[in-house]
Amino acid sequence: MNIINPDEVEFSAIRAQGPGGQNVNKVSNAVHVRFDIAASSLPDHIKERLLALRDSRITREGVIVMKAQQSRSLGANKQDALRRLQEMVDSVAVLPTVRRATRPTLSSQRRRLEGKARDGERKQLRGKIIL
Repeated sequence: MNIINPDEVEFSAIRAQGPGGQNVNKVSNAVHVRFDIAASSLPDHIKERLLALRDSRITREGVIVMKAQQSRSLGANKQDALRRLQEMVDSVAVLPTVRRATRPTLSSQRRRLEGKARDGERKQLRGKIIL
């Protein structure tokens, strides 16, 4: 498991959006997180797979930018952002299994052809009745 070093993550407190009355206007509880993929201590193969992701949170420069504002607590929002960043890294750490092409079995081929013949007969019976 590749754990992100919190020292490589840049946090900045910003004002949260949405309802909250006077509190939302004066307290900076939301968090912007910036994580530079190239400058991180992650293994090279994970860096490559992260940069290859088609994710709007990754900039052209290879920096992951996330915003966390679910909680009213700055600390909880930092933890949430770190957790989401770790989930993104973990998602590319697992290699997808390679699919090997297989041939259909003879019985499945036979069943498929019998079904096609049955459907064809049913459609033939839908024609006009000639007296």
